[in-house]
Amino acid sequence: MANRSCYMIVLGAFTDFDRFMSGYQVAVAPLIEKFGGEYVLIGSDLLPMETDFPGGGGAVVSKWPDRAAALAFWHSPEYAEVKKLREGTGQFQVVLVDS
Repeated sequence: MANRSCYMIVLGAFTDFDRFMSGYQVAVAPLIEKFGGEYVLIGSDLLPMETDFPGGGGAVVSKWPDRAAALAFWHSPEYAEVKKLREGTGQFQVVLVDS
């Protein structure tokens, strides 16, 4: 069976949106591209329907060639550094889903 593409879904409830956007978002976008990912959805006004996750934030969906590529990004030393920029900017839920 051929590798299936994989989607990374990130839900965010922000406590410091400006710092998130000026720090983390600026740094993570080129890194996602470097590891083979691409944004397919960037949305706002998150409305949770069956969870206690806070609403009002946003959602980002990125597509990856396969789960291995998404995990290589997630576990890379480069992302470990960029992820520090996200600290203190909100609450986040991240999941991977194979297509």
